[in-house]
Amino acid sequence: MKLLFEEELGVIDFCLSNKTCVLYVSETDLVAGNAYRRRIANSGLQGVVVVEKTPLCEQYFSVLQKFVVLELGLTLLPVADTSEAAQLIAQMVFAESKENPFSRRSVSRLLEPLVLGLVQQIPGVGKVKALQLLQRFPSMHQLSRASLQELEILVGETTAQQIRGFFQDPLS
Repeated sequence: MKLLFEEELGVIDFCLSNKTCVLYVSETDLVAGNAYRRRIANSGLQGVVVVEKTPLCEQYFSVLQKFVVLELGLTLLPVADTSEAAQLIAQMVFAESKENPFSRRSVSRLLEPLVLGLVQQIPGVGKVKALQLLQRFPSMHQLSRASLQELEILVGETTAQQIRGFFQDPLS
């Protein structure tokens, strides 16, 4: 695991990736008062709040829980101490790098190879030109509606004419 120290995170304590940020509320923060509430609210955090939940701060936990979960809609993860917090964050980093085997692949990701193969069926279009075309025109519909000038810029005059002919010729 590569660890980077960044001064520009502001009130956020850990940034696991571009998707998940962590704000850590220590036992001291919780007992000291409501300063942690401003930190959390001002962070604009879309992620996780990790909080030390010890016998000393048990009475303050429910207030924090209501604020974080109900008012802000964030995930709250209680830990016993800083060691457990470190283990939790390390596990989150590890899990963040793995793909979820249970999530469904989007239909567009499943269709990409099919669309690429279909575009390659156009006369004069190989893999390289097909990839260029699909970067500019991500669907067959958009590609079929492209002007001759737009196509010429990407693939040249001859191939552009072949593409237009492919979409304009009625099936016999």
